[in-house]
Amino acid sequence: MLYPRVSLYALMLAAAGIPLYIHLPRFASVELGIGLGAIGTILLVIRLVDLVQDPLIGWAIDRWPRAQILFASAAAVGLAIGFPLLFTAQPGPNGVPRLVAILVLLFSAYSLGMILLYGRSATLAATPTPRALMTLAAFREGGMLAGVVIAAIAPAILVVLGAAGQGYEALGLFLGALALGVAVITLPIWRREPVLGERLSLVGLRQAGALRLLVLALVNSLPVAITSTLFLFFVEDRLQLPGKAGPLLILFFLSAGFSVPLWTRLSQRTGPKATLLIAMPLAILGFVGAAFLAPGSHFGFALICLASGAALGADMVILPAMFSVALTNAGLKASLAFGIWSFAGKLGLALAAFAVLPMLENSGFTPGATNSAEALKTLNISYAVLPCILKLGALALVLALPTENPTQ
Repeated sequence: MLYPRVSLYALMLAAAGIPLYIHLPRFASVELGIGLGAIGTILLVIRLVDLVQDPLIGWAIDRWPRAQILFASAAAVGLAIGFPLLFTAQPGPNGVPRLVAILVLLFSAYSLGMILLYGRSATLAATPTPRALMTLAAFREGGMLAGVVIAAIAPAILVVLGAAGQGYEALGLFLGALALGVAVITLPIWRREPVLGERLSLVGLRQAGALRLLVLALVNSLPVAITSTLFLFFVEDRLQLPGKAGPLLILFFLSAGFSVPLWTRLSQRTGPKATLLIAMPLAILGFVGAAFLAPGSHFGFALICLASGAALGADMVILPAMFSVALTNAGLKASLAFGIWSFAGKLGLALAAFAVLPMLENSGFTPGATNSAEALKTLNISYAVLPCILKLGALALVLALPTENPTQ
């Protein structure tokens, strides 16, 4: 039951993460009346908190390795408290400070759980070998993608079951209950004897090849960050497909989920670099295709969701596993390193929101309203063209990686 429990804990975290990255911009703008530029600034400010916080969380997990149960429980309780507070928030004069406080709590709890889960890869794997670490990554990312699908469909299901409005309040309560339930079920995995390593250093990271992977993780996170932030806007306003964003999002993540075992086997056979060189061009083709879609292109965008979702599956399972293998092979403590890794990914999300949301606002774009051709053109460039350029940069970084033997 070790790996299924790992999948379940990952599911909880992913189900918590998707509302923060997908639903939050629209909820805050439509339900709370906060401008897109202000939302982008809020997310950047929270990332500045993470600049200090995430590495400290990783350091604390390494410093007190036998407090795994405490850390895991604290992450779940933070999510259980934060989500009901977030999705019951009402517009008002103190709306922005209140939203910032709630988001700091949620992102802190989310960071703690994610850094613990990834930083303890060597502990949670059956053995600390490259093949076992890749297998663990497959179970972990499979759970992540299952959580994403649950979070994506939950608002619509809750509305069908009688939830008021867009189902946000019920979603907050559901996510809080999920966090508490999973915390109890997954307690046994945090009782395993921690696998410890040597003290982390910049020189150690560089010698292990982990620094270049950190740079790759940051650059590679930017395209996904931008498309995640703008997905609902692109589907409903650019493609003019109201009510179709939820099913398309589910299709995207289902494609990612079903692709994970395939990418895992391919990586074990041909090596992680070769696998990424297959997956990344698939994502680039998806961005190019999205740029040329006409309004109403439901089937065309569904095909793009299938292709780009499959490409995401490779990113999710292979890059963290490569990082974990590099750290384990070098005998380095992993939690602080994954604290930095976590920050790199979330910095990408913040930079995306800070860059594209004010740009959209300045173009005159308004979610859910009739927008000018110029505003929709800006949305199209932001969602499809810019991520394509960034993904080409990530592909160049992968090409520069040393070629390794397949994991044993």
